[in-house]
Amino acid sequence: MRLIGQNSCSEYSTKSKIWHGEAYELVNLDFTPKFDLKKIAKRPFNLWRYREAIPIEEEAQIISFNEGGTPLLPIQFKDGAKALIKQEYLFPSGSYKDRGSSVLITQAKFLGVQHLVQDSSGNAGASIATYAQKAKIPCDIYVPADTSVAKTTQIAAMGAQIIKVAGNRKETAAMAFEAAKKSYYASHCFNPYFFHGTKTIAYEICEQLNWKSPDSIVLPAGNGTLILGAYIGFKELAELGIISKIPKIIGIQSRHCNPLFKLLHNPSFDLTNYVAEDTLAEGIAIPNPIRAKEMMKAITETNGNILQVSESEIKEAWKEMASLGFFIEPTSAACIAGLNLYLSGLVQPEICVSLFSGNGLKSIEKISKILNIY
Repeated sequence: MRLIGQNSCSEYSTKSKIWHGEAYELVNLDFTPKFDLKKIAKRPFNLWRYREAIPIEEEAQIISFNEGGTPLLPIQFKDGAKALIKQEYLFPSGSYKDRGSSVLITQAKFLGVQHLVQDSSGNAGASIATYAQKAKIPCDIYVPADTSVAKTTQIAAMGAQIIKVAGNRKETAAMAFEAAKKSYYASHCFNPYFFHGTKTIAYEICEQLNWKSPDSIVLPAGNGTLILGAYIGFKELAELGIISKIPKIIGIQSRHCNPLFKLLHNPSFDLTNYVAEDTLAEGIAIPNPIRAKEMMKAITETNGNILQVSESEIKEAWKEMASLGFFIEPTSAACIAGLNLYLSGLVQPEICVSLFSGNGLKSIEKISKILNIY
């Protein structure tokens, strides 16, 4: 197991506090899982059930709330379309980000990290703060100044120091990155350990389908924590011979912030100066994802696609899910709107999986606007 710099042949020990390459470039984890399905079957149904597939060397250091094992429910939409929805809003901090946080903070504890820095539009910050609190590691969370009060309150409740940035998501990340040079970057998109937590969603889905993969999986496309995690997970399972195929990965973006959609239809499109509009789906409002190339590779290699949805489609999807008893945040509704769009274009029926990524309690202000109650 080793860390490899993306822009060089540099290799780094996983026992060092490395989160970047020699020129502060991205690093990836070179890791091959090995495990016995019969052994796994005897364990509690949480993400650490797949212990041998998670690149943590010291089991005694695991930081966990027994998270994972979320239900996979069949849902029928009003137009008759059907899909399986993973209930990822049931995690301790209220979003799927806990998958990555549990693994990343466990590694930070193993390394003896004394301080963490992270940037977030809310959910990742709340998640990292939650697990850092359990690990007793102080952390600073950088957020855009307009981040919802519910999310910043949750971060503060977990003992983290909040630094509000008078700028957009890109500017927030830039400030956090500079601060992390003197700390340890617990970034959900920069630090590779996060993806080896989110990949467990692929393991759970396949196990819930009797160790078969779905035909397609529809995911929110922001910084790529789910797209890349799912790609890593399904690819590992295929390479181990546990599943026979990797599902098509379908990424969903808001029309108000759709850099990957633009890139898919114009490979020469320059993301550097792309300016996004405000969107209800704040969790995927990432104008220039730092792992955009990797995300596009995951999409194209699985014969997937990037779809975009309008603000009105997000609202309608949210209302439809509420009518079924699911209280989700608007970013989750964007993914469901994209799922509806994808299902409507199918010629042949598929086993299609999507998810509720975050709890609606995190976005009360935006939801109140959808409902026109304030």
